[in-house]
Parts: sequence; C-alpha cells; structure tokens
Amino acid sequence: MSPESWSSPMKERAEDLLRDFVSRADELLQTQDRMNGLLAAVVALAEDLSLEAVLDRLVKSACGLVGAKYGAMGVIGEDRSLSHFITVGIGEEDIKSIGELPTGHGVLGHLIREPQPLRLHDLGQHPIASGFPPNHPPMKTFLGVPVRVRDEVYGNLYLTEKDGGQDFTPEDEDLAMALAAAAGVAIQNARLFEDSKLRQKWLEAGLELSGQLIMAPQPGKGENLDLVAETALKVSDSALAVIAVPTADGVLRCRSSLGVQGLQAGQEITASDVISRVAETGESLLVRDARQVFADEVAEKLGPVLVCAIGHSNSEDGVLILARAQGSAAYNQAEVDSSSLFGSRIGLALDLVRANALREQNLLFTDRERIARDLHDLVIQRLFASGLSIQSLRRYTLDPIAHERIAAVTSELDDTIRKLRDTIYSLRTGEEAREPLTSRVLRVVQEGSRSYSVAPKVAFAGPVDDAVRENVAGHLLSVLSEGLSNAARHSGAQDIRVTVSASRHQVELVITDDGCGFLEPARVSGLGNMRQRAELLGGACVIQSSPGEGTRVEWTANHQ
Repeated sequence: MSPESWSSPMKERAEDLLRDFVSRADELLQTQDRMNGLLAAVVALAEDLSLEAVLDRLVKSACGLVGAKYGAMGVIGEDRSLSHFITVGIGEEDIKSIGELPTGHGVLGHLIREPQPLRLHDLGQHPIASGFPPNHPPMKTFLGVPVRVRDEVYGNLYLTEKDGGQDFTPEDEDLAMALAAAAGVAIQNARLFEDSKLRQKWLEAGLELSGQLIMAPQPGKGENLDLVAETALKVSDSALAVIAVPTADGVLRCRSSLGVQGLQAGQEITASDVISRVAETGESLLVRDARQVFADEVAEKLGPVLVCAIGHSNSEDGVLILARAQGSAAYNQAEVDSSSLFGSRIGLALDLVRANALREQNLLFTDRERIARDLHDLVIQRLFASGLSIQSLRRYTLDPIAHERIAAVTSELDDTIRKLRDTIYSLRTGEEAREPLTSRVLRVVQEGSRSYSVAPKVAFAGPVDDAVRENVAGHLLSVLSEGLSNAARHSGAQDIRVTVSASRHQVELVITDDGCGFLEPARVSGLGNMRQRAELLGGACVIQSSPGEGTRVEWTANHQ
C-alpha cells in the first residue's frame, strides 16, 4: 500500500507519533547533555586541591548546568553567619559598587537555619526577603541548595536568573543537589590538603628555626626570642606576635613583640585565664575575642588570637601570643595543633642552647681555675723561692753596688708576684662577672646563710638577668649581703624573704624579716652604706622597722 492511499486519520496519527518521538529524543539528548555536563563538572572539581579554586569552579559549573546567570557560594562560619561569599556573574567593579557582601540575612539566612533545597519564582516576594542593596543587579528566579561535608553543612549554593526568565525546575534542583554532593567530597579533600600544607609549613619553620637557634655563635636570650616571634609571625600570617613570660606577681611581662600593634619590651600584660591554662597545660588555645588577652587599646584592632606555650608546661620561656587583624579568618584546628608542636620544639631548642652555653661556661671556668691554680702553686712559689735565694746573696758580698742590684731584683720579683696574684684573682672572679645575676643572687644568699639556721626565701620578677647592668649588679649584691647579714645576725628572725624585680628602667631589692626590729634604723651597721649605694645609682633606700614588728628594706637603683 502506498502512502498516497492512507486515510487522513492514519496520517495524522503517524505525524503525532513522529513528533512525540522527536520530542522524546530531544529530551533524551538534553538529559544526556546535562549528565555529561554534570560528569564534566564533577571531574573539574577534582582538578585543583585549592579550596578557593574548588569553590569558584563549583559555582561556575552549577551556573552552566542549570542555565543560571548569577551564582554564589556562601560558606557558613562558626557563628552561623556567612564567613566567605564567592560570586560568579558579577564583575569586580559591580561588586565594589554594591558594597559589603551578604552576611546571612533574609532568604540566605533562612537557608542557613534550614538547610533544605529551595526554589522560588520571585526571590523578592519571599516573606523574609530583606531586599537588595543599591547597585545590585535584578534577580528574580532563585534556587538554593546546601553543600554538605560529611554530616556538616559547609555552606549553601545560590543560583538566580535562569535563562529566558523561566523558573528553575525539579530537574535543575536534582542536578544542583548532585553537584553539591560531589562538591562536598572535593571541599573535604581541599580542606585536608590545605591542613596538610599548613602543618608542613609550621613543621619546616620549626625545624629551620631550631637549627638557627642551636647553631648561632653566641646568641643572647632577647635575640633568640625576637627570632622566634619573627618566624611565628610569618608562618601563621598574623598581624602581631608577642612572647611574654609570667611573673610572680600574676602578670605577664612582654619580652619580644613584632607586628602592627607592637608592645614595648618589658610592658606588662594581664595574665588571663586563657594564658594561665596554656602555661599550665602546654596546649595551645584559640581565642576569638582579643580582649580576653590584651587591654582594650591593643585589642580594638585585633581579631582572633592564638596562644601557645613555648616548651613544656610552666616553662621559663613563657607563651607565644599570635593575633590576626580584625575581620580576618580565625586560626583553624590544624594551626592550633601545629603551633603547639612548634612551641614544644622551640622550647627544646632553647633548652639545648642554654645547656650548651652552661657547658661552655663551665669549661671556661674550669680552664681558668686550672690556670690560676698553676700560677699560684708553681709560678708564684718559684718566684718567691728565687727572691729568697737572691736576698741570701747579701752575706757573700759587702759591695754596696751589689746590694743595690740585689734589692732592685728582689723588688722587681715582688712586683711580679703582686701582678700574678691580681691575675689569679681576676681569673677566679671572672665567673661571677659572666654568671647570670639570678645565680649570683642565689649564691650570695646561700653563702650568707651557711652560718645561720634560717634559709631565706628568694623570688625574682621581670628581666633580672637581661636588664640589670653589671655595675648596678655589683652594688645590688653588696647591699644584699649586708642586708642578709643584718637580718640573720641582729634580728633573730625566723623568716627572711628576698625579692629582686627589674623593669626597663629600674631594679628593686626588697629584704623582709620577722625579727625583733629596732627604733633607730640609721644607727644600724651598714645601712648608711646601703643608702649611699642607692644614691650613687639615682635610687633610694627605704628602711621600715619597729620593735617586735620585723624589718623591711626597699633598695632601688636606676640601670639606664
């Protein structure tokens, strides 16, 4: 039968079937194109492990899949607001003209509170829509889906203005949800990769710094801490790095400070609960409000703060305080963990530096003692014997000229012996000149209390070893010896306390006892000498005492 013989109804039926077939074929092709686009987008997400690149590629791929003109990815922060907002379709100049990016109000906030897919015909007509800021491009149709990383809602994908002004379809929603699920895996991998890079960065910085500290020829403690602060400032991308040491009076004293909001060396910082916990446990802590660590005038321009211990718990090296500028991203857990390892490693390096310095110092002192002993036991004894032998030659001659020559040689030998004795004395006291002031104070206290039953209690505050000059230290040790002697011999005290504290400009020595006291402090032996030493150094000596109430000696001197 030829087509010409078909009836009209049959021809119409065939045409309908053909059109339906073509339509279904077009749908299949579109579906295949979309699936291919989805697969290509998923593959593209895995091409780069940079988190920013993954988020940007996610938004671009989603716009292409569903035909959206504008797209955005809002990352949810710990305060349940948008901490990052990445846009596609809006130029840089337009973004600047719009002003501040969204923080999570209106419909965007609704998606944060209820992370479920949302399709809208008109974004502006939603009951909780907050409107658009000036210069914002018009947006009507809307599709929003959550992006999950495991069980955590990482953020939301926002798509607006579908091609042709049409509404987003359920198929568009399914595609966006599928892409968001794949993006969750990519985001997790990117976060793990960035955490790995951060940990490696901290580890390499710690290894390099440890080597620098250990191999430095003769670094001072202040230089070491400056180097630690500088390295931590760079590796953490912080705006401020402070190293502070706890003191006995409950405050922190700044020993090194670098950054835009720098503190003065020697400046006191209140020891907050956070810092106290870090010092006690040795574990790093993150603080989101800088006022928990710094005073208001310093904290007002600072954002998140990271506090980590240097060395073991309650270490003498103190704590490292890092802070970023206000509005900056908080330190993540990888940085908190890495800073703790960094501080522990640097503490070990500083301990090794101190141990090496003490070992070299002991070797030097041992060598000096050997030289002094040899000079005293061998050289001086031989010179003295030679002098006696020369003097004995007088009885063998009556020539006055010979007697003069013998006297001249004997006098020269005596002068040589005196110079050798001075050299021996300087060798044996050289240890005291180089020894830290805290150690010399402890030795004076120990030696001064050997003959008495009372063992004085000693406390230090501030940079005693670093700030006090040598000439001031000599006067302080003499005053300490005199004060302990008076307290132990004349007062009958059962409790004697010594406190040495230093600041940038002044050093203070306080000696207190619970002895018998006295009425006339000026008449006590040695107290006038204490006052004179203080006046020579621009300080003062105040003595408070009364019978039965004990004695308090406050001696101060300026060391700058």
